[in-house]
Amino acid sequence: MDFNLDETQRELQGLAAGVLAREAAPERLEAFERDGAPYDAATWRGLAGAGLLGAVLPEDAGGAGLGPVELAVVLREAGARVAPVPLYASLALAGVPLGRHGTPAQRALLAPLAAGEIVLTGAYREVGPTGRVAATARRNGAGFVLDGVKTFVPYAREAARILVPARVDGAGVGVFLVEPAAATITPQPSATSEPLSRVALDGVRVGSDALLGGSADGEAWDTLRRTAVAGAVAVASGVIDGALELTKEYVKTREQFGRALAQFQAVTMQIGDVYIAKRALDVAVWAGAWRLAEGAPDTDEVLAVAAYNACDPVVKALYTCQHLHGGIGLDVTYPLHRHFAWGKQYAHLLGGADDPLDSLGDLLAASAPAPRKGRA
Repeated sequence: MDFNLDETQRELQGLAAGVLAREAAPERLEAFERDGAPYDAATWRGLAGAGLLGAVLPEDAGGAGLGPVELAVVLREAGARVAPVPLYASLALAGVPLGRHGTPAQRALLAPLAAGEIVLTGAYREVGPTGRVAATARRNGAGFVLDGVKTFVPYAREAARILVPARVDGAGVGVFLVEPAAATITPQPSATSEPLSRVALDGVRVGSDALLGGSADGEAWDTLRRTAVAGAVAVASGVIDGALELTKEYVKTREQFGRALAQFQAVTMQIGDVYIAKRALDVAVWAGAWRLAEGAPDTDEVLAVAAYNACDPVVKALYTCQHLHGGIGLDVTYPLHRHFAWGKQYAHLLGGADDPLDSLGDLLAASAPAPRKGRA
């Protein structure tokens, strides 16, 4: 496959990079962190004004109708600049599944999202392995009663709706649009300024119109879980790219014993290791996004490979970037700490290194041909 972006994708990348370079400049990030707001509303409005929030939303909702590769392009630029906006939550966890599977009435939420007027999110995680759905939806008259607990939901309090996967009557998985006020939301630890929450569904009642697409055939959940992974690894790809740029500039200009750090062989070898980790993730990110766009049968396998790279080699590479900076790498007045925190947080949301490996093993075992029986 060709890993080069096409003309439309390059233009989208340039637009996202330009907007975020202006809106998420280091001095703006410092001011935001002092403010204590859940996200940078000015940057959010800037993204909306540039049409970036609607890029992957349907045209009939005011979007451009672009696909998973373009989603990865935008999220990767946000990760490179560690922009404190609910882009991953609103698009990967909510906007794309809603745009693909929602009824016309449900998709009415997408126009205000594209305009930057609201935030949406999705409850991808539960206690236990990623991709597991234990929450239940019991039919009750014309609606449903939801029970269960979702964990580490980004921007749960700020969202207009939370997309909540649940097993309908113990069978197929449906995705429900739930108002935050209907659930019990408790803050959970976050490595970044991004708010994460535990969302408890204790007999939450919703109407039949809350079931995404009106169906519990599992298709909406498949889209949500795949875009959740594809979006998270794209953000992580941008995060390590931004960290590498900071580190390269530092070792080129920082001198020790009268020589730039970049002239020491041990330093160049470590920078090389970071570059290899970054490129390995890049390849898996673009391969996974392309397969997701094409509906390829090995999409989940490739996304699992990307998730592992984001959770293990890239996190180790971020440690290397900090090490090469010395003490300043830990200083909160220097921008590298944001990249490290974002990398750790997205690795956590992906389940850590073991989860993707377990998922990949299960997928490969399920696709392996049955062993031939020998002659008696």
